[in-house]
Amino acid sequence: MASLTFACFPYDRVRPLLDRRVRIDGVELLPIPLPSEESFPRAHNRAEFDVSELSLSSYLMQLGRGESPYLAIPAFVSRAFRHNAIYLRRDAGIASPCDLEGRRVGIPEYQMTLGLWVRGILADDHGVATDRILWRTAGTNVPGRKERLPLVLPPQLDVAPLPDGATLNAALLAGEIDAIVSPSAPAAFVAGDPRIVRLFPDPKAAEIDWHRRTGFHPIMHVIGIRRDVLARDPDLAGRLLAGFEAARVMALEEMERSVAASFAPTMLPWLAEAWAETRAVLGPDLWSHGVAANRAALQAVCRWSFAQHLSPRPLTVEELFAPGEAGS
Repeated sequence: MASLTFACFPYDRVRPLLDRRVRIDGVELLPIPLPSEESFPRAHNRAEFDVSELSLSSYLMQLGRGESPYLAIPAFVSRAFRHNAIYLRRDAGIASPCDLEGRRVGIPEYQMTLGLWVRGILADDHGVATDRILWRTAGTNVPGRKERLPLVLPPQLDVAPLPDGATLNAALLAGEIDAIVSPSAPAAFVAGDPRIVRLFPDPKAAEIDWHRRTGFHPIMHVIGIRRDVLARDPDLAGRLLAGFEAARVMALEEMERSVAASFAPTMLPWLAEAWAETRAVLGPDLWSHGVAANRAALQAVCRWSFAQHLSPRPLTVEELFAPGEAGS
């Protein structure tokens, strides 16, 4: 039986694979539970793991360039709505998404999947010409963040790092940038600084409305199998995808039991109400894997990756995944 290193954050929908309640025929997964900030550079730049969680946007870039050491399976272990990720200085004069054009907007990395989705939403839903935004990169609250992969951008697109030691939070407070797009909130916003607000005052309502119109629950990360591993075991992709699906179903069942329990399984006092609301919006088969249920979203990210100058060529959904898995 082959042993394969497996780098992934210990999400509830992955945990049954990490603790071996779900097993993959013919292989033993050796879990390496890591946050994506640690696993992504090691996977995308050095291909250290046999199986790894990958940034969807970085994967599209590498695949389009013919440089991806991994082939993905349609197991979407990380998803997140993103209307809540845009922060502004209250006095910046930005009243609508289109007001971002011509402004200096900070983001940890231009290439990150968060940016891919936010720019796609701004363009498709609000008519924003995102190439007219002046993008500035740095860590949100901690300095030192760099682009994971080298960018190849057209001359008309203004993307530049802030000076060494800078953070987006400090630059926003100082008026050096007008807004921030970030998965983590700037420290000033967390502290309740009245100078910092969100572009969408009620992001949850905006996200629910957008989801109901598009059907999208944004895919952030995929699972990749290193090509040499897949070459030795071509059927691994299907078996591994089946394992991720079994783990997802197990996680859903565990959540249902937790919600139905007479004791509080977590420190969230309104867990049952939150779960019922989530199911009402996302439906009974939430966090779905496979291409069939996610084709429209995958087509959108392929289109956006090329339009945003990340992938050098248009990608098709079929070429994103290991042979035989695009029809799943």
